[in-house]
Amino acid sequence: MQKILNCIGGEMKAPVSGDYFETVDPSTGKAYALVPDSDERDLELAVKAAQAALPLWKKLDRAAALHRLADLMEERRADFARAECIDNGRPLAACDSINVMRGIANLRFFAGLALETEKFGNSGLESYTLHQPIGIAGVISPWNLPLLLFTWKFAPALAAGNCVIAKPSEITPMTAFMLSELVNEAGFPAGAFSVLHGKGAKIGAALVAHPDVPVLSFTGGTATGIGLYTAAAQRLKKVSLELGGKNPTIVFDDAKGAVQGALAAAFSNQGQICLCGSRLLVQQGIYESFKKEFVAAAEAIKIGDPLLPETQHGATVSKEHMEKVLGYIDLARKEGGRVLTGGGRVTVEGRCKEGYFIAPTVIEGLSAACRTNQEEIFGPVVTLMPFKDEDEAIALANGTQYGLAASVWTEDRARADRMAARLESGIVWLNCWNMRDLATPFGGVKQSGVGREGGRRALEFFTEEKTVTRVA
Repeated sequence: MQKILNCIGGEMKAPVSGDYFETVDPSTGKAYALVPDSDERDLELAVKAAQAALPLWKKLDRAAALHRLADLMEERRADFARAECIDNGRPLAACDSINVMRGIANLRFFAGLALETEKFGNSGLESYTLHQPIGIAGVISPWNLPLLLFTWKFAPALAAGNCVIAKPSEITPMTAFMLSELVNEAGFPAGAFSVLHGKGAKIGAALVAHPDVPVLSFTGGTATGIGLYTAAAQRLKKVSLELGGKNPTIVFDDAKGAVQGALAAAFSNQGQICLCGSRLLVQQGIYESFKKEFVAAAEAIKIGDPLLPETQHGATVSKEHMEKVLGYIDLARKEGGRVLTGGGRVTVEGRCKEGYFIAPTVIEGLSAACRTNQEEIFGPVVTLMPFKDEDEAIALANGTQYGLAASVWTEDRARADRMAARLESGIVWLNCWNMRDLATPFGGVKQSGVGREGGRRALEFFTEEKTVTRVA
């Protein structure tokens, strides 16, 4: 069985403890690799390497190194896609076109994004602001879009001049490991970019607590984010949190193309995207007809081996997560919900017979206040609710602790803009879903996070601003 290694000081290293644990292919239910169970000793080695590399990394052509890393990834595009598919359970085509290619795009985008010096002048004073790297950045990325969100975090931190210690999810470590093997060839100085594998409660917590890691970026669940935020506050660390969502898809009676849009929002990546539209709100006049078409479309989704090109819906990421999602479906039934389609585990014959597959599930008849409509499930489960008018749609959409994303479907441009202004959400899509311009800010409100990623804001987060003033 393959052993994954840490990347520390430009070398691939076994964990100091010598301890490993298994990672599982969710489509088969079988272990296929061993993951380092890293601890504080591995972190200390990475911190010392980063401290030594920091002066050199600040002076180097960082854009060239990131572009070279992107080139190397592109040369191994097929290998990365296959590894991501086996690690995560997402269909191979989506792993290639989204997880891998958007990951490469992240590297190129942040490599080309320069922070300019801001200049000011007022009342006989000449001032300017410098954006300077903070030092060592800790980045913790999740399992749902492993390579995409891994690059989304470390690329701006490195581009801004920081050294990085990255902790990818222990559930999906393979593509982060593969990428770390390319670091030296890409021209990174030893220690500029370290990757530590292991469990969040051990190596993740150590990274958060380390006094020489002053800036942290985390994507994951809200409960974990709150714990990280609390721990980081003890040392006044700079923190960015991208957390959970319970996102509404709002369909008005004049909408066009909303069924396929809502379908993608509900079930992409088996519903395991923080942006997924897990609450589908449909105007009363079209509710019944929309429901019929939407359920039929959900039932037509091809479930199967994620390595096969015809598969549209792959495996849930782990046995534990599958059981959590199935538990929420059982809860929905107890809360009075009617399962219109799906509602259980699916057996895929052949090599995937023991895999963790859940059918796309559509539920109606639930109250807006029930747990199923209030808590993040993070699986292929969507609830249907009717609404009468804009005011009721807004009340339903805003009626959770979360505020990450929303989509609105209507041909009335003025109404779409009114809804966008009233929605308590960091991101609003109008007649589309999950369309991203990398230059725009990304993040949520309420319990969905703190701060913004994307574009200049990502680079600015990983810097300290210094204002310099002289008498003109």
